[in-house]
Amino acid sequence: MLDKISLVLVIIGALNWGAIGLFRFDVVAWLFGGQAAVISRIVYTIVALAGIWCLSLLFRENEVIATDSESN
Repeated sequence: MLDKISLVLVIIGALNWGAIGLFRFDVVAWLFGGQAAVISRIVYTIVALAGIWCLSLLFRENEVIATDSESN
């Protein structure tokens, strides 16, 4: 569950960076009152922590989940 939440946050961060790169528009800053606003800084920090967590996905072994059809 933590992996999925982290991936969603990383995707949100990537979309925000895409908006900054393409349109010079920071969605997080726009929503929460500027880059220096406390809530914006919290959102940036949470997205950064999610990105660090997602680094662990690169080094994990693939987990194979058996389905009912495979186990029969």
